Amino acid sequence: MDLTGIHHVTAVSAKIRDNHQFYTKTLGMRLVKRSVNQDDVSAYHLFYADAKGTPGTDLTFFDWPVAPERRGTHAITRTYLRVAGLPALMWWAGHLREHGVKAAEMTERDGRLTLDFEDAEGQRLALVDDGGLGEAFPWEDSPVPAAHQIRGLGPIQISVPDLRPTDAVLQRVLNMRPVREYALPESAAHTLHVYEMGSGGAAAELHVAVQPGLATAQSGAGGVHHVALRTPTYEEYDAWAERLNSLGVQNSGKIDRYWFRSLYFREPNGILFEIASDGPGFTVDEDEATLGKKVVLAPFLEPQRAAIVAKLKPID
Repeated sequence: MDLTGIHHVTAVSAKIRDNHQFYTKTLGMRLVKRSVNQDDVSAYHLFYADAKGTPGTDLTFFDWPVAPERRGTHAITRTYLRVAGLPALMWWAGHLREHGVKAAEMTERDGRLTLDFEDAEGQRLALVDDGGLGEAFPWEDSPVPAAHQIRGLGPIQISVPDLRPTDAVLQRVLNMRPVREYALPESAAHTLHVYEMGSGGAAAELHVAVQPGLATAQSGAGGVHHVALRTPTYEEYDAWAERLNSLGVQNSGKIDRYWFRSLYFREPNGILFEIASDGPGFTVDEDEATLGKKVVLAPFLEPQRAAIVAKLKPID
């Protein structure tokens, strides 16, 4: 039983209207689900993805009016977004510059061309060349040309002060494979350890930076709340729930998010992981053509629709 890759990443924004503008207009991602945090219905939960809302392409945000993240270890520190080839990265370098986006120079990292950048709240992102491998579903209304659009999530980078307890969970609990190491770009004294899932590749990697002595991160706007890992079927999802319990891993228990099913747990260094099912997907309650156009609620929240929607601020 193997996880097949990254399912989604959920981050935090204190400026959700600006966030919506940036991710749809500047990055050209499609808003595929306009909903609320099911545990805090005062907050939007926005899902940006490819044209179809394919699992593994979702970058999602909670709308929380909080202070900026204080950076440090015990945290998810960078989200990679996959694009196809050098021409795409060259286009993006110019595009980000034209839009005043804080970005680094293109570089080769871990054998892949990479372009680091941040959104206006300091969310740490990077575009990475995935070689154009696998299916892609460009959004026809994107301001970004189809050939250069973001194809999905790439590796997710986390920071821990001690690799050993995290490694034990990644290998013994989650069946990930350690495959290589490379130096942390901003500090050659620190090492990044690459773990892969399923068939591997950029869409199925976790990069673990070991940074002892670094202060503990404090969550906030511009930070990442959790990373979710893909499991393809409900049967395997149920098996993961049983596995976590049998191994004594404290977890949330099975939660039905309506568009996917979730299990949450923290690895020993405190980073929040989720195991999420691929199905049923975002078209279970909306037509593909109209994804993200209106506020959609899970069925158990529908009786509260009027009160919930009345408190949401406009983002368009």
